[in-house]
Amino acid sequence: MRPNHRLAYMSSVAVSLTAVVAAYGTFGAGASGASPAGKQPNGAYAPGGTLQVSMGSPPESLDPQLGYSSESEEADWLVYTPLLTYAHKSGLAGDTVIPGLATALPTVSDGGLTYTATLRKGLKYSNGVAVKASDFPYTIERDLKVGWSGDSWYTTTIVGAAAYQAGKAKTISGISADDATGQITIHLISPYGAFQNILAFPSAGLVPSGTPMTALSANPPPGVGAYMITKVVPNVSFTLQKNPLFAGFHIPGIPVGYVNAVQVTIQTNADTEAQDVLNNTSDEFDWGDVLPPAYVAQVESQAKDRYTPETLAATDFFWLNDRRAPFNNILAREAANLAISRVALQRLASGQITPACYYLPPSIPGAASGPCPIGAPSGNGSFSAASLGSPADIALATKLVTKAGLAGTPVTVWTEARQPFQAFVTYLNSQLNAIGFKSSIKVLSNGIYDPTIGSAKVNPQAGWSEWSQDFPNPGDFYFVFDARSILPENNGNLDLVDDPHIQSTIIRLDKVPSSDLPSVDPQWSALEKYVAGKDYQINFGYEVSPFFLSDRVDFKTAVFQPVFGDDWSTFELKS
Repeated sequence: MRPNHRLAYMSSVAVSLTAVVAAYGTFGAGASGASPAGKQPNGAYAPGGTLQVSMGSPPESLDPQLGYSSESEEADWLVYTPLLTYAHKSGLAGDTVIPGLATALPTVSDGGLTYTATLRKGLKYSNGVAVKASDFPYTIERDLKVGWSGDSWYTTTIVGAAAYQAGKAKTISGISADDATGQITIHLISPYGAFQNILAFPSAGLVPSGTPMTALSANPPPGVGAYMITKVVPNVSFTLQKNPLFAGFHIPGIPVGYVNAVQVTIQTNADTEAQDVLNNTSDEFDWGDVLPPAYVAQVESQAKDRYTPETLAATDFFWLNDRRAPFNNILAREAANLAISRVALQRLASGQITPACYYLPPSIPGAASGPCPIGAPSGNGSFSAASLGSPADIALATKLVTKAGLAGTPVTVWTEARQPFQAFVTYLNSQLNAIGFKSSIKVLSNGIYDPTIGSAKVNPQAGWSEWSQDFPNPGDFYFVFDARSILPENNGNLDLVDDPHIQSTIIRLDKVPSSDLPSVDPQWSALEKYVAGKDYQINFGYEVSPFFLSDRVDFKTAVFQPVFGDDWSTFELKS
C-alpha cells in the first residue's frame, strides 16, 4: 500500500477538487465534540488541537461513492460509517468486523442468501438531517451510478444490482428498507462468505437520500462519523473537522476522536515529508508512502520511540497485458519473471518490501509457500524468490525471448512519477532490454496514473501496481485476476486475465464463510501455484509500511489499523 495503497490502481477519476467550504454540516473551525468515551488513562493529555498530516498522493476523490484508493478511504472511513465497520485496533484485532450504524451484525438466513440488519435509532448526518433505513439502498444505488471502481463487489453479489446499474430497473430489487422499524434486508444472488466485509466498505457509508448521483469530489456529502470534510484544495490539501453530533450517538467501539481537526497536506517529496516528521513540523509520515533510503537509518535511531515498521497484507507487482504482444505469449511472461531480481527491488524500496513471487501475502489465508513455480515452459523447475534474476536466469530468459520470436518487440512500461515506483519500473525496463525486448518507459503524474492505465483505449502493455487488502480474504486479492473486473474504464484486472480455471475456483471458494476459510486453505494455495506457474504477472514484494509520528502525538495509544492504516481518530496530541 504505497501511493494509492488499497486498490492502488483502482483510482476511478483524476482528482478534481476545488477550494471550497463544504455546503453540508460546516460547524466552524473551532468545533469540538465531547471527550471520547473510554478515554485512555493518560490524564496529562487533553482532547483538542489540529493534527498536521502529510500525504504523498492525493485521494482520487473524497466522495465516498467514488474514492477507492487508500488515501481516500483513510479519510472516508472516519467520515462515512457503514452499517458494519472494522475495529479501531492494531494488528489482527483490527481485521474484526463490528457493528457500525447497525445495532448488531446481520442475521444470515436462507442458506446464506439473506442478510437482515437494523439501523440504530436517533442517528443524524453531520448537517443535522435524520438518518433513515432507506438511505442504505440509496447509498448503494449511488455507488453504482457515480462509478465506484469496486462496484462489482455489489453487482456480482446483490440481487438486482447489475440490472439497476444497467438502467433496466429503477431500484435494486434485492434491497428493502423499512424507515419505521429501521430494518434493512439484503438478498444475495448466491452465498458469499465475505459479504459482511462488503458491507464494511466506506463506499457503503450512508449518505442522505437525494444526494446528487454525480461526483461530489469538490464538495463531499454529509456523513455519519467522528469527522466531516470541510474544505478541499485540488492536489494540495483537505481538512477533516470534528463532527460535534457524533459523540451523542454512543456507538460502541468507534472513537469520537481526540483532535478537533485533521489538516492533510499533499507532500509529493518524500524527503521533505520524512524531515518534517523528524522535526515535528508534521505529525505523520503517511502509511502509503515509502521512507527514502537516506532517512531509514536516521529515523530508526533518532525516532525509535515513535516509529515502527508495520507488515502489511499488500503485494507489489508488475502487471503484464496478457492480450497484447509480447506478453500474450507465456514464454515472454516467463522470461520477464526470470529476469527480475526481487532482492534488487527490495534495495530500491529501502528494505521496505520482502522479496516474493506468490501473490497472496503470508498473513492472508491460502497463501502459498515454497519455491516459485517459474520455468514450467522451459522445463527448468522452480526457484526461490531471493535467487531470481541471476546471470544464469538472464541468459535463460534471453533464450526464451529468442525462441518465441519476440526479440526486438517494442514494450512500453508505465509508472507514476513518485519514488520508489519510478525506480521499480526503471529497473524493469532495463531488465526487459537486457533479455532482448526494445523497452521504454512512460512516466505519468501521480494524479492521472491510475485512470490512465485503467483505460481500455490506452491498453498499456506493462507497469507497476500493488494490491492491499480490502479485507482479510483471498477472494479480495483475486479481484485483480477476476474476468468480471475487466472494464473499459477503471479496469481492475490490468493483466486482462480471463482464465476458466481461475474463474471457476474464485466463484466456488468465494461462497465459503470467512469463519471457514481454514478448511479451504489448500485450495487457495493450489490456485496460487497455478497462477504463478502461468506467469500472469511479476509479483516481487510484500509491503512494509512506516508507522512514523511526531513527538506531539501519543505514540503508545495511536492505532495502526490493518485495513485503513493510520487511524487519526485515535491520535491524541500531548498537552
